[in-house]
Amino acid sequence: MTDLLTRAEYAAIAADLDFPAAPFIDGKFRKGAGAMMPTLNPATGEEITQISTAGPADVDLAVSKAREAFDQGHWARMHPSGRKDVLIKLCKYITRRRRELAVLESLESGKPIRDCERVDIPEAIHCIKWHAEAADKIYDQTSPAGDDALSVIVREPVGVVAAILPWNFPLLMLAWKIGPALAAGCSVIVKPAEQTSMTALRVAELAHMAGVPRGVLQVLPGDGPSVGEPLGRHMDVDMVSFTGSTETGRHFLRYAADSNLKKVVLECGGKNPAVVLADAENLDHVAEHVVNAAFWNMGENCSAASRLIVHKDVKAPLLERIMARLRDWKTGDPLDPANHLGALIDADHLAKVNGYLTGPALAGGTSDGPFVPPAIYEVAKDDVKAREEIFGPILSVIEVASTDEAIALANDTAYGLAASVFTANTRTAIRAARDIRAGTVTVNCYGEGDIATPFGGYKQSGFGGRDNGMHAHDQYTELKTIWVDLSDPADGDNIG
Repeated sequence: MTDLLTRAEYAAIAADLDFPAAPFIDGKFRKGAGAMMPTLNPATGEEITQISTAGPADVDLAVSKAREAFDQGHWARMHPSGRKDVLIKLCKYITRRRRELAVLESLESGKPIRDCERVDIPEAIHCIKWHAEAADKIYDQTSPAGDDALSVIVREPVGVVAAILPWNFPLLMLAWKIGPALAAGCSVIVKPAEQTSMTALRVAELAHMAGVPRGVLQVLPGDGPSVGEPLGRHMDVDMVSFTGSTETGRHFLRYAADSNLKKVVLECGGKNPAVVLADAENLDHVAEHVVNAAFWNMGENCSAASRLIVHKDVKAPLLERIMARLRDWKTGDPLDPANHLGALIDADHLAKVNGYLTGPALAGGTSDGPFVPPAIYEVAKDDVKAREEIFGPILSVIEVASTDEAIALANDTAYGLAASVFTANTRTAIRAARDIRAGTVTVNCYGEGDIATPFGGYKQSGFGGRDNGMHAHDQYTELKTIWVDLSDPADGDNIG
């Protein structure tokens, strides 16, 4: 585990940072055609720097350079082991700059530095390295075509990919996109969230230094109308990979329908349940996972377990343990490693979350400027807090009287991203995991699996592919069948 520095040491790193502040196109930073955009520190409201943003003309330029690079084949047709070597070199560069990237991410996103250091940076490096190592180890197939033919089924890179990132895990979501897409041989254009552009820009620069050819990885900071929509509608973009809200995901489906029917992969919202049944063992362990699931990253997490569906027989003792756990979850200055929770991303999102801090609370229920301590409410199953994705540190507790009621309530949502089940009965656990309609179901823990397991959702949580695992490679490729006739022409007409 990474050793944390002191608040003063992190502040010293912050004071010495060189902020990347312009689009990265065709291997270099260049002034964008869009307006200057301030990037703010969510914890203080102070301006960090001004970023030159891209406009539609920059989108056209980046797409043309990406297509040119793809067609030239220096990356797309490079031997997979060559792409592996370059991406591993990128991981080494990120590792060398990990402290700078961690502080940059914390300053821009409000995330606690302890998470940036111990979670986001190491997992981003691991993700890119994992996909790099997989690049020359994925086999294509042959089919049983008989003696007179050879049927070869191969994966080919999809082409030019637009990767649209969220602001809650800027660097980690960047890695989730570029790791498999670059390993597959695609050219990638990244549109980071307006609030969190700088780590993506820095990584693009490091990738070019590591040997990723010009035009293969480009980053366009800017807003949705100026960058996101033009990418979504562009006739020469082959695929959009999007992580963000369900509402914005719908826009990219429309853009694809109105343009070239490009592939669209969506990973969207969630209203995820933690189901605690009457026979759950070790409630201290359960409480630890429930607190982490609900409040990690200020609840700004699509897989956050924001609904605690708990059997009436264990509700009181579990809530007692959850309250005790909250004492360790300090909220405040993101650069102070003592704090588990930092600042919400911006004023608009803070106002949205504050709108849910209503009614009597079991814990919390107030905010202090941009900081919202963990809040817990006991609610009815149809309460707005139990129905809507809040994306903040608010846990809704809902009491049930049976396992069947708990599973039915877990499924009573438009989303289906993740869920957790806590029970001592193996059959009940497996049955519940099968019955809950979600892309990831964990048993007696909270989590998303690991880099080898596919991550994505059912229903309005998204579709079209999966992040992580070998399935992530597949979403950035097209399948091609190559059929070779091996029959002897002397045997006559073999057509058909």
